[in-house]
This record gives sequence, structure tokens and C-alpha cells, in this order.
Amino acid sequence: MERLQKYLARCGVASRRRSEEIIKEGRVAVNGKTISEMGYIVKNKDVVTVDGKAVEVVEHIYLVMNKPRYLISSSNDEKGRKTVVSVLPSMYEPFRVYPVGRLDYDTKGVLLLTNDGDFMNALVGPKSLLEKEYLVRVDGIVSKEEIKKLENGVDIDGYITRKCRASLDSVDRKNNSCLIKIILQEGKNHQVKRMVKAIGYDVKRLTRIRFGNVTLENLQEGEVRELSSHEIKTLLVDAQTEKDYTYKKTR
Repeated sequence: MERLQKYLARCGVASRRRSEEIIKEGRVAVNGKTISEMGYIVKNKDVVTVDGKAVEVVEHIYLVMNKPRYLISSSNDEKGRKTVVSVLPSMYEPFRVYPVGRLDYDTKGVLLLTNDGDFMNALVGPKSLLEKEYLVRVDGIVSKEEIKKLENGVDIDGYITRKCRASLDSVDRKNNSCLIKIILQEGKNHQVKRMVKAIGYDVKRLTRIRFGNVTLENLQEGEVRELSSHEIKTLLVDAQTEKDYTYKKTR
């Protein structure tokens, strides 16, 4: 026996939080009776339906995609645009996966997908300390002092970002542009773009090259592969491990 929202997450319907919203919307029924309150307990022989279709627990699966730009990080889109789920190989359709967190529409790089709601919450929930590494093409040339500001934390709409690691990767003086690396242990909405804006610059292109221990190695843009058991275990451990960036020196 378990709570209905957890059962839906294990069925791959959506994350536990999104499953709660689906229940509140009156889209879920148990044994033919619509359930709209939280805390309902599902028993072993209960028949659960979502939008009239029966759902059942499926095998957990864990994927990494090298997300191309101009794809929505969602399982569906009300405007009919392509999503990261819609372009997955058909062999993964029965698993009903959804993205672990989000990448902006115009951002590419490492994106995990799963049908395991507990796994997702551990990696992107408010207590997660998982590192995310980005390559950022900036419009303008950032100084060492400004890099240090990023590392120490900047104000984004009243929130001071946590200490992070940042470095200047390359400079393109001809086009008045530079490439910087930023490694975060948090994930506010549009955080990298807002951090760069806070020091007076705009982001031209953004790529996430690492999510915890998972990188883009041997994964072409648009390709997907299953995570190894070692990668999954390491992600869960790293999500609970805080890094100390206080004494990091920038070059």
C-alpha cells in the first residue's frame, strides 16, 4: 500500500509533485471513483486510471540525452512544439519518462530523463547539492574581477547565489566575446543567464557539459543512452555532498 501520488510516480505518469497536481485536477480514478484529495492509499488490487486509461508500475529506467537547442524540456507541450520526450527512440515510449529538471529551450547539453520520481527529487529537489557544469558564450569580455564576483555569489532578483567555481576559458577579441565555465551546486530558474546578467553581460549560447558525474562523452547531439548502475549510485551520493569553493583561485 502507498500514497496515490507516489504510485503514479512509480507508474511513470509524472514526478510526484506533478502527480499531486494531476490528482487535484480530478484526472485520476481508483476503481472507477475519481480521487482529488491528497493522501489516498492505493492497495495492491486497486485499478488506477489517469484520464480514463489504466496505469501500472513499470520498470525504472534512467537515460541521459545530449539535448539539442530548440527542444522543450518536458514530456509534452501545449503549443505542439517538439519536446525531449517526443524525439526519444520508440523503444523508450512504454517507460513514460520525463526530464530530471530542465534546460532552457535555447540551451543544449546533458539532460537526464527517468520514470523514477524519487530519483528525480533526490537530484533536483531543494536539498540537492549536485554539481552542474556549463560552458557559457558571453557577449563581451569578462574580467578576472567579474569572474570572482560570480564565484563569491551575485544578486539575482533579491537572491544571493551560492559560492561556485568559475573560470575564463577563452577570449575572442575580434568578435568581442569570451567563453567561461561555471560550476554550480544549485539550480534556480535561468540561473546561469541571470548570474551573467548580474555582472553586466548577456549570454549568447549556453551548454551544460556535466550533470553530477554524467558528461557528454561519446554522445552526439540528439543521442541518448542508458545510465550505468555506477552512474546512478554516484549521482545519488553526490547529490548529498557539499563542495567547498571558498578558497578556489581563479586564473
